[in-house]
Amino acid sequence: MASAYHNPVKVLLLLAGRSKRFWPLHEKTLFPICGRTLLEIQVERLRQVGLKDIILVGGTHNLAQAKALLPDLPTIEQSDLSLGMRGALLSALPSISRDPVLIVSGNDVIDAQGFASVLAIGKKEKTGGALLARRVSSYFPGGYLTTTGDRVTSIVEKPEPGKEPGDLVNIVVHLHQSPHLLLEALRSVGDEGDDGYERALALLFKEHPYHAVPYEGFWQPIKYPWHLLPLLSHLLTEITTPSIHRSASIHPSAVIEGNVIIDEGVRIFPHAAIVGPCFIGKHSVVANNALVRQASIGDRCVVGYSTEVKSSVLARDVWTHMTYIGDSIVGENVSFGAGTVLGNLRLDEGEISSVVGEESLLTHLRKFGAAIGDHCRLGIHVGTNPGVKIGQGSFIGSGTLVNQDIPERSFVSVKGGVLTIRENRSSPPTAQSRSNLHSIPKPKTP
Repeated sequence: MASAYHNPVKVLLLLAGRSKRFWPLHEKTLFPICGRTLLEIQVERLRQVGLKDIILVGGTHNLAQAKALLPDLPTIEQSDLSLGMRGALLSALPSISRDPVLIVSGNDVIDAQGFASVLAIGKKEKTGGALLARRVSSYFPGGYLTTTGDRVTSIVEKPEPGKEPGDLVNIVVHLHQSPHLLLEALRSVGDEGDDGYERALALLFKEHPYHAVPYEGFWQPIKYPWHLLPLLSHLLTEITTPSIHRSASIHPSAVIEGNVIIDEGVRIFPHAAIVGPCFIGKHSVVANNALVRQASIGDRCVVGYSTEVKSSVLARDVWTHMTYIGDSIVGENVSFGAGTVLGNLRLDEGEISSVVGEESLLTHLRKFGAAIGDHCRLGIHVGTNPGVKIGQGSFIGSGTLVNQDIPERSFVSVKGGVLTIRENRSSPPTAQSRSNLHSIPKPKTP
């Protein structure tokens, strides 16, 4: 699927957000899922439509990692992160020529066809640009487009439920024919608020025709950690054939069923079962009697004896022991003691909510276990209620039922039936030191 655009198009892939709503997990654009980061997924889909001139716009918190991941792509550092998208573009646009520019949010995962649709509309003569839009049937907490015909007249940011100006939601895949005019508009609006880009667009809409491009394909905004679960389901559907690396070691009694990717150096022990679609990352272990189904397991993980991992995303260096992990997201260097269970379904089987700041948000999921940050340790016989989040560097003592979010670097225990949270003064071992301590032999074959 190649673009037939008449002028070269530069892509500004915006990554500068600090992922605060993604807590307790780290930088969302670099979080691994099905063997790739969100950043790599975005770049891959842009390239599918012939967009190769891609510039990463980020901050000091993520640009070095992004550059290491994709060293062939140029980067621009956003000088003022408090200015949001406007700040990103004020930093990036001065280095852009007069060729058209496509602005893409690193947080919105769409199919490649969405990019192609915007480029197709942008080819029309006398067009200022084009904005991708999704028609919705229920309230979405984002920007709504108002239009006359297909011409965009305004963007209304986060109207109150019931006061939406229409049913077209803005997706940040925006084509601008003239980066120079966009830069002028951005410079002419003030620094107040985080809606400077939208205010600049309002000026452009008055003078230049911008078209709304309806899009019906896959779209998953990634704002909160639980948004990785529907993204996982979608990415797993793209695994259409089994692929087992020749260096993988699989015991004859193990069961591999369906479309499964098993990467380099993976070891599958006797009587383990992997039910696809599924992804098992490099040098990971699926031990005796373990079950992995519809899940993404990162590099160097150990799915220990009699563990079940279902519909979950494990980052790197996660260790389990007779554990149940359902519909959960687990960060790096996390260890689970034997008998730990992440509850993923309410007793009434209703929609699960999660607390963000002072607000309880509906996740629109009936199954959501836990989101656990990097470098956590959960002792034996720990349980978590659905929707719980555990901050990075936290230790959960044995026999604890976690029924609320846990701040970072906490030590959690139960005393006299009361949940006690105090500062964690211990540091977890590094992933490397744990790997050296717990060397796992290859499964013996008859």
